[in-house]
Amino acid sequence: MKPARFGASVLLIAAILAAYHVLLPYPQTDYNTTVALTLLLAILAVSTRWGLPEATVASVAAVVGFNFYYLPPVGALTIQDPQNLVAFFAFIVTAVTASQLSASARRRAAEAEAGRQEIARLYELVQAMMLSGNIAKTIREFVHRVVKVFECGAAAFYYQPASEFFRSGPESNPVSDRELLAAAEVDGLTIDAIRNCATSPVRLGGRTLGSMALLGPLPSEQTVRAIVNLIAITIEKARALEDASQAEAARQSEVLKSALLDSLAHDIKTPLTSIKAAVTSLIGAPGGQDNELLTIINEEADRLNQLAAEVVAMARIEAGKLHLDKQPATVADVIAGALADLPGSLKGRHFAVRVPENLPPVEADMEFAQQVVKQLVENALKYSPEGTAVSISAEPKGGKIVIGVADQGPGIEENERSRIFDKFFRGRRHRFDTKGTGMGLAIAKGIVEAHGERIWVESEPRQGSVFYFTLPVHGGGREN
Repeated sequence: MKPARFGASVLLIAAILAAYHVLLPYPQTDYNTTVALTLLLAILAVSTRWGLPEATVASVAAVVGFNFYYLPPVGALTIQDPQNLVAFFAFIVTAVTASQLSASARRRAAEAEAGRQEIARLYELVQAMMLSGNIAKTIREFVHRVVKVFECGAAAFYYQPASEFFRSGPESNPVSDRELLAAAEVDGLTIDAIRNCATSPVRLGGRTLGSMALLGPLPSEQTVRAIVNLIAITIEKARALEDASQAEAARQSEVLKSALLDSLAHDIKTPLTSIKAAVTSLIGAPGGQDNELLTIINEEADRLNQLAAEVVAMARIEAGKLHLDKQPATVADVIAGALADLPGSLKGRHFAVRVPENLPPVEADMEFAQQVVKQLVENALKYSPEGTAVSISAEPKGGKIVIGVADQGPGIEENERSRIFDKFFRGRRHRFDTKGTGMGLAIAKGIVEAHGERIWVESEPRQGSVFYFTLPVHGGGREN
């Protein structure tokens, strides 16, 4: 195409010179300025329409023709008057400069238009990915959209967290898995001019998400970087939406489970109350011969009643419906109330209670605080050998009262300590030989945390365990 443009440029200049040669009266050298301006306008038109190379050819043709026909001696490619020589070179410089400026303006206009189109395509891509939620679906859709919107030959993406590869475009122009894996490890964008291929790692906040490859025709380097950044942001948004959806599903599941447990516990307690009342009346009746059996029924009813109470407490804790009535209370009263509420079969065990007389009162819900101590004591009794004492202590520390319950049991294995307060968790060694629901410690933890305090365990194998929890001192006083 360029030879045809060069020829057309020369023909345009020749046509202008021929027209003036026919139309202008003699002597034609009186019209040098008019001819020169017309030739400059023609050169500018060529530059605007086709570009700098064609305008340069037109400039040379104009200079030669102008010299031959309008600069003395006319009809020869020589110049006699030095003033005409200066004018000749001024014409050349003006023609070439004007054509360069025109070509530069045309090039900038083309670059601006290309930039506008790329921005419009990026916006279209952003709009298309606004509602994406699933990560794999999001990446697959993004890769297809890039090829469609930017009219690339092909695109590929490697998602590192899931080790998945996504491709779009003809299989005849592929990027191998090995190339994508290698691209995820490099520092920045790489452009292979021979293959017309761009590869880049995809990172967000220093975390590598994978890599992306585009095959030509490629957009500008800045746009390629923008595409890479956009897919990183899009993946992160999709991940956040996915996590939020899973969290909401888990929350709804927990709410449903808590409601079910609460309902079931209340349904269990209703007949238990009637059984308990009837058994108590029969045990107290004179002349009864089946008191031993009635006692067993009474104890098992107590156990079922405690199970129902634990289910209700667990359901309330998980539903966030544990309403505390905090009042000043002495630690001695909290411990005494917890021990008095133990089942009859446990009240004969030996307890070593060490509570200083001058201990300041705590700010707590008395009933729930007693339940925490009771759960910890019952847990200690389950794992303590017969005849050994369970120690209960309290001491002030940093504006808190630290209450501890120690046993002389087998201790807790190190890898199980972090899960000991989890709901339904039972230690590996005692999973089948110790009675209980596995909810006691979880309930204690929920109650303590509802007070804004913390609970923890210290234990060594074959050395026993000590469970501690804190309660705030009434009035916020600090004790050391």
